[in-house]
Amino acid sequence: MNKKKVTIDGNTAAAHTAYHLNEVATIYPITPSSPMGEFADLWAAEGKPNIWGTVPQVTEMQSEGGASGAVHGSLQRGGLTTTFTASQGLLLMIPNMFKIAGELTSTVFNVAARSVACQALSIFGEHSDVMATRSTGFALLASNSIQEAMDFPLIAQVATLESRVPFLHFFDGFRTSHEISKVELLTPEDMRSLIDDDLVRAHRKRALSPDNPVIRGTAQNPDVFFQARETVNPYYLDCPDIVQKVMEKFEKVVGRKYELFQYFGAPDAERIIILMCSGAETAEETVEYLMKKREKVGLIKVRLYRPFSIKHFISSLPKTVKTIAALDRTKEPGSIGEPLYTDIVTAIQEGISEGIASFKKTPKIIGGRYGLSSKEFTPAMVKGIFKEMKKEVPKNHFTIGINDDVTHTSISYDPDFSIEPADRTRAVFYGLGSDGTVGANKNSIKIIGEETDNYAQGYFVYDSRKAGSLTISHLRFGPTPIHSTYLVNHANFVACHQFSFLERYDVLKTAQPGAVFLLNSSYSADEVWDHLPYSIQETIIFEERIRPSWALTFFVKGPRGSR
Repeated sequence: MNKKKVTIDGNTAAAHTAYHLNEVATIYPITPSSPMGEFADLWAAEGKPNIWGTVPQVTEMQSEGGASGAVHGSLQRGGLTTTFTASQGLLLMIPNMFKIAGELTSTVFNVAARSVACQALSIFGEHSDVMATRSTGFALLASNSIQEAMDFPLIAQVATLESRVPFLHFFDGFRTSHEISKVELLTPEDMRSLIDDDLVRAHRKRALSPDNPVIRGTAQNPDVFFQARETVNPYYLDCPDIVQKVMEKFEKVVGRKYELFQYFGAPDAERIIILMCSGAETAEETVEYLMKKREKVGLIKVRLYRPFSIKHFISSLPKTVKTIAALDRTKEPGSIGEPLYTDIVTAIQEGISEGIASFKKTPKIIGGRYGLSSKEFTPAMVKGIFKEMKKEVPKNHFTIGINDDVTHTSISYDPDFSIEPADRTRAVFYGLGSDGTVGANKNSIKIIGEETDNYAQGYFVYDSRKAGSLTISHLRFGPTPIHSTYLVNHANFVACHQFSFLERYDVLKTAQPGAVFLLNSSYSADEVWDHLPYSIQETIIFEERIRPSWALTFFVKGPRGSR
C-alpha cells in the first residue's frame, strides 16, 4: 500500500496525531514545544475536526500549572484531553500528574524534552525534565524520529485507554521537534481503526457526575493510605503487555513495527549500547556500518521506559553479550548512576536472580552521559564508545563529546570518522537570523521531499536569541530514508549568505573534496577575490595545492549576477 508522504517537523507530526485523538487541549507556550500548541490552536480556529467529527476545544491557560490543572479537571468530566510542554513547564505539571496517575485517568501528554535550568538556563534538548517525572506514575514512551513522533501519540492513546495508566510521550527537543523530515502520514482512518469505542465509553462513564456520585480526592489516614496506594499494582503490571499488543495491532494496520525494547545488530553481538530518543538513530547507522566491518555490536532502542518491563528487556538481549553501555541524556548529580544505567543494572541482576536471564557470562555494565543541552552525538562518538567497551576494564560513568579536564570522565573518539553514504547530497547554509535563509531552506526541503522520490532532512542551528545572530542550516537529500540525527560535517555544497561571516567563522570547515561554495556578495565575481579574507584565500589555494581532488568550485552571487 502506497502511503502518502509529507515533509514536516517533529512538533507538527506529534500535534497532528494528538489533535485528531482528543476533544480538549489546554496549552501554554514554552520552547521547544510551543508549535504543538500553536498548531492545535490554529486547526481548532479553522474548524478542523478530530476523528469523531468534532472540533477540539483548545484553551491557553495562564501557566503550565494551570494547563495541567485544566487537563485534570477535563479528564474528571470524561473528556479526552491532552497538553504539550517541556522543561520547567513540565516540572510545574508534576503535582497534577501525581493526581492524574493516582486516579488511573487515561491521558497522553506530549513533551519536547528539554534541559531544566541548572547552573544556567538552556532551551535545548535533553532528558532532565522527563526524568524528573519518573515517580509520578505516568508511563514514559520515547520517540526516536519524526515518524515515531507521529505514530506514538496514537499508540499511547490506545494503550492509555485500555490500561488506564496515563502516558507521557516524549522526544528530543530541537533535534526531533524542529528537524524536518519526509515521513509517511498517519491518516484519521488509521487512527480511527485502532481506537476502541468501548474503551472511550468506559472513560466517559468514569466522569464525575451528580447522576452517578462517587468520592474522589479524599484525605486518608495511616490506617488505609498504604493499602489504597498499592491497589494500582495490577494496572502497572499489565501495562507493558498492553503496549506491546497495541504496537502489534499498529503494525497490522500501518505496517511499521515497534517493540518495547527493539534490538538492532548482530545476532551474536558481544558489545551492546542501550539508549532512547534521537541518539538511537545515530547509533543504528553506526551499528549497521560496523557490522559490515564484521564487528559483533548491537543496539537496543528503549521505547517504553516506564513501566520498565524486565521480561521484555531481557528477551531483547542476545545471550552472547559481554559488555553493555547504557547511555543517558541527562545528569543526576549525587546518584550512583544516571536513570537508565541504574535501571539496566537492576534489570540484569533481577533477571539473573529470578532465572529469566541466561547469559554465557554475566555482562559488564557501564554507564555514560552524552548530548546534554543538544550537544552533538555523532557516529564517531558511538564508535568511540564501542572501542572503549573492548577494554578489559572500560571506564564507567563516562562522558562522550566533551573534554572533561576536571574529573576526567570523558573518553576519546576520532572526530574525522564519517559514515555518510556517497549517494547522499549534503548542504550547509550560513545565514543571519531572520534574513530568510532558514525559511527558504525549509521550502526547498519540502519541495524536494514532496515533489521527488528523494528523502529529505533539514536541521537548523541557532542560539537562544534566534533573530539577528548566526544560523546554520544542515540539509540532506538522498534515495533512502535518512537517520542521521547529527550535523553535516562533510558537505557537498556550502553557501554563505552574509559576506561579513567570512571574517568571523570558518565557513569552509565542512566542505569536502569537490564541494561547491556559493557566496552572496556585494562585489562582482571579478572583484570578489581581492576582498576575500586572507584565511579564505589561503584555505582555497593551500587545500587545492596539497589535495588536488579538493578542487572547490566557487560561485559568487554579486550585484551583477553570478559566476
